[in-house]
Amino acid sequence: MIGDGDKFKHVFKRIEVPAKTILLQEGEISRTMFFIEKGCLRTWLNNDGIDITTQFFFEGDKVSSIESFITNQPSLYGIESLESCILQTISQKDFQNDLAHLPEIKEEMQKHLFSRFLSSQKTFYSYLKNNPQKRYEELLREHPHIIQRIPQHYIASYLGITAVSLSRIRNRR
Repeated sequence: MIGDGDKFKHVFKRIEVPAKTILLQEGEISRTMFFIEKGCLRTWLNNDGIDITTQFFFEGDKVSSIESFITNQPSLYGIESLESCILQTISQKDFQNDLAHLPEIKEEMQKHLFSRFLSSQKTFYSYLKNNPQKRYEELLREHPHIIQRIPQHYIASYLGITAVSLSRIRNRR
């Protein structure tokens, strides 16, 4: 998760947070990166009072508002725990120091960024070409653990539909 065994353990701080903990508010500057040891996080944004889930993250995933974390610009989205979580955290300062001095961290970060980019692109194109039914089927096929672990209203938000519409889609199957 963090890298090769305990090689980078000295720069991480372990925290435990309950479900429904806001780790980053939309509009704040991200100063922490989270590595999920146990639990689930989501990224979300607010659109005229409507909460829109943009991604889900689970054990082994790295999460931050990476754009904000790297550029010191306000985050476009928030980060919240959906379950009780055990997280390994690294501060922006420690991360930048390690990035400058440890090529392994830089390489791992490049892989992470590329993976996040591909995932975002796939989601974006799915929204452009697929209707909600197809997006749900794709989610079920590619990420069944999301269906098993995430409350329905967050899944509906992620798919861009209401919970009632999601219920109808599920009943058609």
